[in-house]
Amino acid sequence: MLLSELNVWLIATAGILSLATALIHIILGGREIAKPLLASELKRVPKYTNYYCWHMVSIILVTMAGCYGIALFSPAGWPLATLATFLAWAFAIWNFVLMLGTKSKAIELPQWILFIAIGIPGLLGQIA
Repeated sequence: MLLSELNVWLIATAGILSLATALIHIILGGREIAKPLLASELKRVPKYTNYYCWHMVSIILVTMAGCYGIALFSPAGWPLATLATFLAWAFAIWNFVLMLGTKSKAIELPQWILFIAIGIPGLLGQIA
């Protein structure tokens, strides 16, 4: 698939937002989530399982940015952009389900904002 100029800008935007989200997650999340988690009184297995999952999210976010980047430079990478977009929307939807299930306020679990910000240009870039 040849990318139009609009596709390129939208997919590049999704990639940049994925990378920005990864940096926010790693820097702010490290300070606000991971560090207090490690200092908590949780038992060893739940504590380090959660810490492991926190790192998995870091890896996924960087990988999503890479998927969009590959799609920009290779038509064979287009399915990777589709996967990254699917993940962004899946994470946003799960965030809403979690908010409803826990009766949390949108501001308490604001990750949906970042994933929708990635998902919109990702989706539009594939249909433009």
